[in-house]
Amino acid sequence: MEDDAPVIYGLEFQARALTPQTAETDAIRFLVGTQSLKYDNQIHIIDFDDENNLINKNVLLHQVGEIWHMSASPSDKGVLATCYNKTSDSRVQTCAAVWRMPKELESGSHESPDDSASTAQTLELLCHLDNGAHGNVACVTWEPMGDGKKVISLADNHILLWDLQESSSQAVLASSAALEGKGQLKFTAGRWSPHHNCTQVATANDTTLRGWDTRSMSQIYCIENAHGQLVRDLDFNPNKQYYLASCGDDCRVKFWDTRNVTEPVKTLEEHSHWVWSVRYNHSHDQLVLTGSSDSRVILSNMVSISSEPFGHLVDDDDVSDPEEHHTDEKSKEPLQDNVIATYEEHEDSVYAVDWASADPWLFASLSYDGRLVINRVPRALKYHILL
Repeated sequence: MEDDAPVIYGLEFQARALTPQTAETDAIRFLVGTQSLKYDNQIHIIDFDDENNLINKNVLLHQVGEIWHMSASPSDKGVLATCYNKTSDSRVQTCAAVWRMPKELESGSHESPDDSASTAQTLELLCHLDNGAHGNVACVTWEPMGDGKKVISLADNHILLWDLQESSSQAVLASSAALEGKGQLKFTAGRWSPHHNCTQVATANDTTLRGWDTRSMSQIYCIENAHGQLVRDLDFNPNKQYYLASCGDDCRVKFWDTRNVTEPVKTLEEHSHWVWSVRYNHSHDQLVLTGSSDSRVILSNMVSISSEPFGHLVDDDDVSDPEEHHTDEKSKEPLQDNVIATYEEHEDSVYAVDWASADPWLFASLSYDGRLVINRVPRALKYHILL
């Protein structure tokens, strides 16, 4: 059985920001943000037509500056947040804002791929997520299960919790916390946990991972020297509440149990350069995607630390009784962790990888030269997981 060929879409500008349209659960849609110093920046709305293996696109103008990070509202298809560079008084500052796309584009009315971008429409600014007092914004992360009203932004050494009010047209700073310590501490990445009633956020600064309780804005765990060099990205396992993946400039991907932070549960060393992006599959948490400056995307099968280590769902409590397991041992041999596939369609650093919200077997990767590649999980593995 032949696996489907990758589908490649080229942007004319450099790009590093990619996000699935989280609230869209029917159509396969990704948003890509560009980094052009010379021209107006753009957000490309990429719709993938699965049946015909075609990409349809719409282009929105993002005239305020280069996009460094982008995230989509979990509840409103038309709302997204961007972190972008703004130059004022010959100083470059990274700001964050929440935007609404034009109504007709929310559900994906299309241009064909060869239409000129002259029909590009503009985003409507809803509100800014910074008042300049807190420094450069590294990323914005939405409350995963919420109504799209709560977001966290990381600005230099501040973690800021915002309440979006009046259809997101106003952002009120609800609470904040700051990193204390020597030197210039700066956050590099953050993710909001879908577990614990969405009261926990994980952040990365330098080589350290931290957990925060959003109710008290206090630190709940700290993993110092989580990586040998800068931590670039992190992601929570959607099905196992204490499991967190991180990646960084030491070329490694590490998996942590936040209840015991002395050692990673597992370490992957498959990349040969900085690892910029790590993502768990939303439905099948043994599938983990990583993207790196070695221009490769790697899909790994992390069965042993997934919620289905024996090919079916298990509670943590189930594994603890050795008596019951003894008789069953042979039939329940855990599958081995392995690299499923290495994708080499990129020729530049892969800054972002992400899974489609509407299809658990489909993912996108974005390299700095503006190449977006859409790939599928190999069919043999898909059927192995499903059957």
